[in-house]
Amino acid sequence: MATLRDLGLSEYESRAYRALLETGPTTAKELSRASDVPMGRIYDVLGGLESDSLVRTQTASRPKKYAAVEPDTALDRLLADRKRELDEQKDQYEEIVDALSEDLETAEPVDEPFWTAALGPEEATDLLVERLATAEERIILVADTPAAGFDIDDIGRRIVAEIERALDRGVAVSLLIRPELLRVLPEDVGDLFRDQLQAHDTFSARTSGDVTGTFELIDHAEVCIEVSHPLDPGQPFALINLKDTDVASGIEEAFRDRWTEAEPLEL
Repeated sequence: MATLRDLGLSEYESRAYRALLETGPTTAKELSRASDVPMGRIYDVLGGLESDSLVRTQTASRPKKYAAVEPDTALDRLLADRKRELDEQKDQYEEIVDALSEDLETAEPVDEPFWTAALGPEEATDLLVERLATAEERIILVADTPAAGFDIDDIGRRIVAEIERALDRGVAVSLLIRPELLRVLPEDVGDLFRDQLQAHDTFSARTSGDVTGTFELIDHAEVCIEVSHPLDPGQPFALINLKDTDVASGIEEAFRDRWTEAEPLEL
């Protein structure tokens, strides 16, 4: 159940404000009794409510009286305060990230091969998006049919969004697919490719019947290979990410031959 504490008030402040709504204008002593806030704390509590503009005071009276601001106004003010705090925290975190981006320098690339794998569609998609985000020069995407990879309708939007970000930072992207894939590509994903990717000068797409397997080649140095379930080829199983310049070079050389023979594709 939501409470005023969720909007930043302390327990005593919440009690005092609610009591003021019931009692109407009253003194600190009377409010202490009505709200069960100790007399030794009531002035601090009222000072907090006053600083948040949740109570009004009648200073001309002796003793001084307090009245609650209308609930709608009070809630709007509390909400505005929380939003302001969140904006300030957001700015602080962004400044921290900027500072750490300069401080945390990536080590020089190591030639030693390294591989990792992710099992299951969600984990595999996360790994693929992560690796696409590291691209600085070139992304090559090769796909035969969804049966050999992952559900395009589910992951298509995330992949397209990451590819578009790569294109925006100047990465060249080449897409090679089998003609059969066009017939099963979800219409909305096809629209994303057409509307968000083809407009970029560094994006090119071709189609070829001589495509087997689904993989992504990144910066001439690493490859992501999508693997189907060994007992059920129609089901996705894993994504293998391999950093090995020799392997990547061999795959890219074979890709160039197929790319040269492929037909231009208009999505």
